[in-house]
Amino acid sequence: MKNKLPFLLALVFFALSSCSLTADNTPSQEKAPELDYFQLTKYNYDNEAQLSVLEDYFASALLPALHKAGVKDVGVFKAIEGLNEEKNYIMLLVPYTSLDLFEKMPDLLEKDPEYLQAAGAYIDAPHDQPPYSRMESFILRSFSATPNMALPELSSPRAARVYELRSYEAATEKLYKLKVEMFNEGESALFQELEFNPVMFCEVLSSSHMPHLMYMTTHADTTAQKENWDSFGVHPEWDRMKNLERYKNTVSKITKYQMYPTEYSDY
Repeated sequence: MKNKLPFLLALVFFALSSCSLTADNTPSQEKAPELDYFQLTKYNYDNEAQLSVLEDYFASALLPALHKAGVKDVGVFKAIEGLNEEKNYIMLLVPYTSLDLFEKMPDLLEKDPEYLQAAGAYIDAPHDQPPYSRMESFILRSFSATPNMALPELSSPRAARVYELRSYEAATEKLYKLKVEMFNEGESALFQELEFNPVMFCEVLSSSHMPHLMYMTTHADTTAQKENWDSFGVHPEWDRMKNLERYKNTVSKITKYQMYPTEYSDY
């Protein structure tokens, strides 16, 4: 028995360390998954020369530097002709596993000599030949029900794909929170059930259109997109949710961006 004592003590220690207790000595719930953060940047341009500088910057400098710094799955998207209210923009979606990495990234880029050399035309663009007309940045955080981004599984040609980004604005903070609740309570699950290939569902923490949320779904092509939305519109669960009094008037404005991924985009 004496020789078995250390082994028995080790088993007791392992059991205790594997089961954390709350203040009332009941087992604690599993730790909630970490939420993803995103920086979404929309670059508006006036001409093809600006677009050329932007695309060379993304493909040759920014994406390689982000990958080297540990940021994966960076998306770069262009507007599908004829399907957008504004057409001269390119969208950059950068996911971060923490706000700490997001905060450190500018310094990491400034200390990366390969990035600085490859990004020269973008960084040192003269004041009368800027690489874009304006840029707008959105800081996003995933919903609790969909904490992590998911890469779409599409086999269609990139130029045929539809990456649909939607912004839902609300009249007040209270109504905005109810719309987020609606997604967490079943709306986002419905998109997944109907195979919209959603990339992310997010609260917008900072932008010029507050308060609002944003989410991105993906489709093989415009035909699949129409079929998906037709299925969504007649689904009994959507019919139930949209008619709940609690969720009435939670969206005051919808903005849609319909895009396709560039050849150098990670997805």
